[in-house]
Amino acid sequence: MKEFLNFVIQKIKVDRRLLVIYCLVYFLWGLGMNWFGAQVEIAKFTFWWQVISCYILYMVPISLALRGLPFHAQYAYGLVAMGLLEFGGYALGTSYAYPNNILDQFFNVRNFSLGMALFFALYFPLGNWGVGKIYKMLFGKN
Repeated sequence: MKEFLNFVIQKIKVDRRLLVIYCLVYFLWGLGMNWFGAQVEIAKFTFWWQVISCYILYMVPISLALRGLPFHAQYAYGLVAMGLLEFGGYALGTSYAYPNNILDQFFNVRNFSLGMALFFALYFPLGNWGVGKIYKMLFGKN
């Protein structure tokens, strides 16, 4: 366990400018997805500020820890992380799934959280790629 914690601490020690970009991108991404999910009545957070706890405090450190791994590894580890988040959110009622939403209709209600986890696990490799591009464009670094 100590080895794992040391690994994570090393991975999240990054340039503060990079960390700010991660937080801004993920915060805006989270607000947008929460808005979209509510507009099309798929799912939403119970409170808007959960974007901060989920996207910034949970997903940004995980993204940093996964940064540099191959796409498939980021997705696989991200799937575990998102599976736990989705399960917890719906089990605790901090996330709300609209009844009979389009995903329920397409996959059925029993597969809703799994579908959400499979989709949102893409955030880690795509987020790392996008933030890396923005950082390189702004500061000329990787």
